[in-house]
Amino acid sequence: MKQLISAVELHGVRRWMHVTLASCLLLPLGTASSAQAKIAPDQLQISGMLQTIELAPVHVAADQIYPGGAKVRNGGIPILFLPPDKKPSHVATHAETQALRYSLERPDLRIILTVARGHYRILARRSAGIKSLADLRGKRIATMSATSAGFYLHNILASVGLSEADVTVVDHPRPQNLSQSIISGDVDALSIWEPEMELAVDALGEDAIIFHPDVAYDELFNLNSTVANLNDAERRAQIVKFVAALIRASAGTTADPQRAIEMVASNTGYAPALIRAAWPHHSFPAAIAPDLLDVLTREEIWLARKDGRPARDRAKLAKLIDPSIEIEARAMLKREQAAQ
Repeated sequence: MKQLISAVELHGVRRWMHVTLASCLLLPLGTASSAQAKIAPDQLQISGMLQTIELAPVHVAADQIYPGGAKVRNGGIPILFLPPDKKPSHVATHAETQALRYSLERPDLRIILTVARGHYRILARRSAGIKSLADLRGKRIATMSATSAGFYLHNILASVGLSEADVTVVDHPRPQNLSQSIISGDVDALSIWEPEMELAVDALGEDAIIFHPDVAYDELFNLNSTVANLNDAERRAQIVKFVAALIRASAGTTADPQRAIEMVASNTGYAPALIRAAWPHHSFPAAIAPDLLDVLTREEIWLARKDGRPARDRAKLAKLIDPSIEIEARAMLKREQAAQ
């Protein structure tokens, strides 16, 4: 498989997804149960940030569709690189921002599928004198700066000629309870992923003003692996089967999200009603995003500037994307459908 992927190749993968998605909806769900998900040495290890809604189809795929079932551990890309005695994961979810950050030291990281797109928004308090995005100048904005939420904030500010230097960025180490910063009035605006945003919107009521302009950026929540895993024939076969299960789960989740919402609520501790309210701010393509390389290229420049280092060029970033697993998984699904 070529290491350099072009925009044309990405577009081809996207077209394949559109052709096969409808047929995937017709495939029956598996019967694997969580009771079968005991970790064995040779079992596929999956990790993901359990606090996220974006992980929804991964839960469904691992628990209900992947043959034999699998357990989803908490954690993202770093779990891929644990020492052998710590049982490193073989696939892990994370936003594209973290793939860029971790791949600096681990260039063998590979993005193999886009699980979800997070359609972000900015929330502000009307009582802080904010009526438009331009009014964010001089205001206090809570976010997690070295994440996709921070990059979204950067794009929002740039859309009205502002930068992070024109506001006070209140950086938080984790998303849990970040909504409280704007609810309590400690900050004037908020940029974070769901469902903390929905919590804040509900709490502010009429004082809430929401901005969602088109800044040509969504969070791209991807499934990642390593070159070593993908080059191991037995492990690769497991990963292909899991991606096929994930494609099926994503189609089912899009058609009827109820089971996925329940699983997200169980894993995050957030109320199902809150998850349901925040659900429309996500989509689950289960296909490498056609704009992934464009986003990586833009975001790398932003991260490099923050880190004070040279930015990697587009050709080097393209090597982080491997569409071959998705292609093999879709071929597997096509064969299964033909055999029915």
